[in-house]
Amino acid sequence: MKPTEINLKKKPIVKIDKSLDFFNDKPLFPEKLEKANDMLKRIGLPESQKAVNKK
Repeated sequence: MKPTEINLKKKPIVKIDKSLDFFNDKPLFPEKLEKANDMLKRIGLPESQKAVNKK
C-alpha cells in the first residue's frame, strides 16, 4: 500500500527508526530486571490453569 492509499483510509502512518535497533539486545532497566529475576527465584511462577485442572 502506498502512503496516500493509507491516508484515504484514515490510518496513521508509523515509521520505525532503525537507529533504535541498537537497544534490541540491551536491557533498558537493569535494576528492575535484576529485581524481577530475584522475585521469580524466590516466589516462582504460578501454576497454569491446564496443570491445575489435570490433578
